[in-house]
Amino acid sequence: MIPLRDTIRSRSFPIVNVSLIALNVVVFVFQLGLGQAGFERFVGTYGVVPARVVEGLAQAPLSPETWVPLFTAMFLHGNWFHILGNMLYLWVFGDNVEDTLGHRGYILFYLAVGLVGNFAHVLTNADSFIPTIGASGAVAGVLGAYFILFPRSRILALVPLLFILTFMELPAVVFLFLWFGLQLLNGLTSIAAPGNLVAWWAHIGGFVAGMLLIKVLRPVK
Repeated sequence: MIPLRDTIRSRSFPIVNVSLIALNVVVFVFQLGLGQAGFERFVGTYGVVPARVVEGLAQAPLSPETWVPLFTAMFLHGNWFHILGNMLYLWVFGDNVEDTLGHRGYILFYLAVGLVGNFAHVLTNADSFIPTIGASGAVAGVLGAYFILFPRSRILALVPLLFILTFMELPAVVFLFLWFGLQLLNGLTSIAAPGNLVAWWAHIGGFVAGMLLIKVLRPVK
């Protein structure tokens, strides 16, 4: 399913959300200029390599080399499809979460759920030396928060019916339930068939973290 817009209008300009999207795009354009060899070195340095994180936590738990990639990986992407998909979801769902948390609260929330998502990937792929990159864990956290905050919102989306993409307006609770169910199904499948390049458990961990953290951080009415 491809979300196009929601029915909840934000009350203020989502400067943090727009800035996050812009930063991701700028970094991706920078990556494109590195060439294949440079790109691989860049990702190997600033992406999350689960086995390296596990080793770092055991030997030097406070080392920047252990922690920095857990954050920098959120701003790297592998290809145009990867970044466009993540940024589209962030554009549709992030402004309303920022509206609820405020600008400062939203950036802290985004980094926190992204960190949890990356840790979830590390814990489920502890012996992997494959670098993982992408904003997916953080974006999933934003979806988890939206699921709690705006379940009655409606999402205009492109939905595949057989071999045809059809415009449908779905309740947010249905759209996000189906999205999470797909991540969970793929995550459970990946345990039986390791080696999948998609960080399904980062999505799952980020979404659950977003659901829980928003209950703590959202203003009391």
